[in-house]
Amino acid sequence: MASTPSYKRVLLKLSGEALMGDKGFGIDSAVVERVAGEVVEARRLGVEVGIVVGGGNIFRGVKVAAEGGDRTTGDYLGMLATVMNGLSIRSAIEKLGVRARVFSAIDMPVVCSTFTQRDARKAFEDGSIVIFVGGTGNPFFTTDSGAALRAAEMGCDGIFKGTQVDGVYSADPKKDPTAERYETLSHQEVLSRGLEVMDAAAIALARDNRIPVIVFSIHQPGAFVDVLKGEGRCTRIAD
Repeated sequence: MASTPSYKRVLLKLSGEALMGDKGFGIDSAVVERVAGEVVEARRLGVEVGIVVGGGNIFRGVKVAAEGGDRTTGDYLGMLATVMNGLSIRSAIEKLGVRARVFSAIDMPVVCSTFTQRDARKAFEDGSIVIFVGGTGNPFFTTDSGAALRAAEMGCDGIFKGTQVDGVYSADPKKDPTAERYETLSHQEVLSRGLEVMDAAAIALARDNRIPVIVFSIHQPGAFVDVLKGEGRCTRIAD
């Protein structure tokens, strides 16, 4: 097992739901502080960390569409929810004495920086943890796609997706006790088998840019750093 991480720069993808803990809605400060602590620990181990966070704990555009509302408006509302989550994560990280920058795909300079590849790369080089919000800035794209896009733009060595379970399974292990857990998969296997890891556009973008996707449980304390060091349970998706 590796004692130190072999990654130089990674993208951590968090769902909005991961931040609400047991509340059922909104932001659980204890969860945000725990996640921030793990990200800071990774940074102090020498890993540059970017974060893409969803907004499903506050608002989901697809839910609006399912109820007969306008999908485009719903998606923009969801993007604003990711900004709230990103600001919360930044605050928790900075309380631990580490610099953090929030870059939004939607221009809102009063609350955070507008994303450009050049400025975000410079923030990494300056030692900051970089938080990407606003998805891709376009409706009809998920934050999974936003994560794959930012990972490609930033030259990340891996996308670390924190999920509800400790890897990729053939079915939902909470519903099917016979579900098979995979140690490794290729991007193409994920696509051809229809495994619900990330949306197809995100997996294809990761594949085309040769970026591994590492799936682990965000609810297991310390799992992010353990997996970075090659010591935790996860599924690695790579060609």
